[in-house]
Amino acid sequence: MTKKTLVLGASLKPERYSNIAINRLRKYNHSVKAFGLRGGEVNDVIIDTELIHYDAIDTVTLYLNPQRQKVYYDYIIALKPNRVIFNPGTENSELYKLLDEYNIEYEAACTLVLLATRQY
Repeated sequence: MTKKTLVLGASLKPERYSNIAINRLRKYNHSVKAFGLRGGEVNDVIIDTELIHYDAIDTVTLYLNPQRQKVYYDYIIALKPNRVIFNPGTENSELYKLLDEYNIEYEAACTLVLLATRQY
């Protein structure tokens, strides 16, 4: 089953983990949306530079450090994802508490590892 995923903090730079994650998610046939500061395209995924309220997002995978996440708290909550993945370096106890209040699951994990081990 594919999971519609939003990559928050997407980058056009091929060496960045968010970019690798987009490519790997598509390799596993997941539907992917992406938001970043610079627009463009990775694989067949358009990186949006404006916050769009996507429907039926299963997973938000974060590639923003905790300080940069603050402005996206309301946006993430409004998407009502089933879960939020905090990739290494993005762990954020403040956002954990907020997600708990809205009954949104979260995990500190690596999207790339979850995909490689078929735990995604």
